[in-house]
Amino acid sequence: MLELGNTSVVIVSVIAVIGVLSLVLAVILRKQVLAAGEGTPKMQEIAAAIQEGASAYLSRQFRTLAIFAVVVFGLLFLLPGDGAIKIGRSVAFLFGAGFSAAIGYLGMWLATRANLRVAAAATGANGRAEGARIAFRTGGVVGMSVVGLGLLGAAAVVLSFRGDAPAVLEGFGFGAALLAMFMRVGGGIFTKAADVGADLVGKVEKGIPEDDPRNAATIADNVGDNVGDCAGMAADLFESYAVMLVAALILGKATMGEQGLVFPLIVTAIGAIVAVLGVAITRVRGTESGLRAIYRGFYVSALVGAGLAAVAAFIYLPSTFAAIPGVSADLAEHAGDPRLVTAAAVLVGVVLAGIILAVTGYFTGTTSKPTKHVAATSRTGAATVVLSGIGVGFESAVYTAGIIAAAMCGLFLLAGGSIWLSLFLIALAGCGLLTTVGVIVAMDTFGPVSDNAQGIAEMSGDVDEEGAKILTDLDAVGNTTKAITKGIAIATAVLAATALFGSYGDAVNTALADIDFDPAARGNDLVAAMLNYEIVSPITLVGLILGAATVFLFSGLAIDAVTRAAGAIVFEVRRQFRDFPGIMTGETRPEYGKVVDICTRDSLRELATPGLLAAFAPIAVGFGLGVGALAGFLGGAIGAGVLMAVFLANSGGAWDNAKKIVEDGHYGGKNSEAHAAVVIGDTVGDPFKDTAGPAINPLIKVMNLVSVLIAPAVVVMSVPADANHVVRIAIATAAALIAFGAIVASRLRASKVDAANEAQAEREAEQIAAN
Repeated sequence: MLELGNTSVVIVSVIAVIGVLSLVLAVILRKQVLAAGEGTPKMQEIAAAIQEGASAYLSRQFRTLAIFAVVVFGLLFLLPGDGAIKIGRSVAFLFGAGFSAAIGYLGMWLATRANLRVAAAATGANGRAEGARIAFRTGGVVGMSVVGLGLLGAAAVVLSFRGDAPAVLEGFGFGAALLAMFMRVGGGIFTKAADVGADLVGKVEKGIPEDDPRNAATIADNVGDNVGDCAGMAADLFESYAVMLVAALILGKATMGEQGLVFPLIVTAIGAIVAVLGVAITRVRGTESGLRAIYRGFYVSALVGAGLAAVAAFIYLPSTFAAIPGVSADLAEHAGDPRLVTAAAVLVGVVLAGIILAVTGYFTGTTSKPTKHVAATSRTGAATVVLSGIGVGFESAVYTAGIIAAAMCGLFLLAGGSIWLSLFLIALAGCGLLTTVGVIVAMDTFGPVSDNAQGIAEMSGDVDEEGAKILTDLDAVGNTTKAITKGIAIATAVLAATALFGSYGDAVNTALADIDFDPAARGNDLVAAMLNYEIVSPITLVGLILGAATVFLFSGLAIDAVTRAAGAIVFEVRRQFRDFPGIMTGETRPEYGKVVDICTRDSLRELATPGLLAAFAPIAVGFGLGVGALAGFLGGAIGAGVLMAVFLANSGGAWDNAKKIVEDGHYGGKNSEAHAAVVIGDTVGDPFKDTAGPAINPLIKVMNLVSVLIAPAVVVMSVPADANHVVRIAIATAAALIAFGAIVASRLRASKVDAANEAQAEREAEQIAAN
């Protein structure tokens, strides 16, 4: 087992302390946010309803997910390996899942209190600057918590398990990714069902404003912003942080031994300093745009992070690979100066984040040509709005994927053609990108907090015209920052998944070395074909097709779930308007709680299907077709995943901000035919950008981590002469049945919902005819 020297132990211990200090700073920022004014009693009443709904949903969701966590905890003990590592991996799984859930809950809890304070601040003398400050520092609390818990968890595992830490951290990353995926899917279904239902009935049918208190879905919509965007994205970025560390430590140990194990931790610890700097310097100056202030904070902190990482590389690493114990002779001879190579890799990650920020902002911003084009198509109806948004999404996906691919090619060239070093550099680039994770989380949380603040202001009626304009501007900035952070999260997911791809290869090679398998000597052509990684192999190509298909199936299931839940919301809101005429005159209070209950019920009901698909599809492919096909499966999922995620996120973002452009008075303004067209485009984009698209990020990482975990078992059960192929096929069949059984159950639920909706529509038609 690899042992850590005294210097490395001291460094990792300091990193653990930095993690604790990050959590302390999060507490300080939290106190600053909560110290702001809480507004009028009416504002407080509305905010309390949002807080109650969000807390109730997450509590019910966590009770449901606890069952999955316990089951997976037990299943991890069935994997081959040393007893101490199996115990550590299973316990680390629980900590990863627990930290991910805690980050999500913290994001929701604070956001549901900051929204009120941002709404109240908008009425002050310096409303724009103060509102932006509160919203951004709310995200800063969550960002510092992400950094703190990530560093603390990883450092604790490294100090406890030393050279075996990467194997144990697989469980930590898997727990974080699994919980994040469930929170992304469940929260996304909740928020977009409420949003779509509220828009279709309120805006399109009744012609009332977006957050009008007469709409029964408004509270559920604001609850959804918090459980979907705040809780979901916070958990997503935490798992990205954890998974990237897992991949970097696995590949670092395999490539550079002790120093490769410790250096990624140093890079991510620098992220704590960067987060503090980013939160501190992000201030709106005078009348400047909030987006300009956020961009300034991001770029300054990113450059500082890259510089500090370079300093750390030159202090900690030697000048040649030959001076690092255990590196291969080829690497020592051809790879160059490890200080320059690693510093350059971190810089590539930082630059990649900046480029993705700019490209995403261009395709989704309210002042950019693509979004203006989508808004302009509203003059010819909803169909052209939808088509133009789809075109923007497709085009932006190509550019974003090309930029990420170019970064990977650059890292491959930087590694001098060494596969393993290039994979480690990709992981380091991901760590470099995540040095800005504190600022990224703050940018993302800014969006739902400002959106909620505008909703509270509109529902309460206690904000003057100038304050309403400030909140509208902050909401538009939030739409762009949410789209930007989705783009950065996608880039992070691809880098992490690619690095995990390398970790998967390392796991397979290690397992084969333990067995000492020689297929040529045994003449076992079938087993040799199952081990073949070449893309020209039909079995590998089959795996690639299945991996890409899984991404499409997952996306379709998520969007379909929103469609069904939104249909139920539409019928409920219509019923309330029909049964209680006093709602439209303001004499009767809508039954907000019923809509919240429907969203909660439907989102939790749909939670299991995508989760089971993500967990069991790799098991079915791996045990059924072998490690070569499973490698193809992962490659297909990564390739299709990056394109699909960017397409869904950016098309949705363009539709959302095109709606903002029209609502600002262009092409007829609110309540015009153009407005109805962009509202329909926005409702199409809602499940794209806030449900299916973001959920693809943890999906591809969950499937990669499952593959890394099962790789040794697949090798053991398929390669040796005495391998039990009957048991292997039985496992593959059971996994396939579970995955497809969940899909069949989802289809059956859909049929029941369709039948119920049809019956409801017939009853409505009869009542309308009777009246």
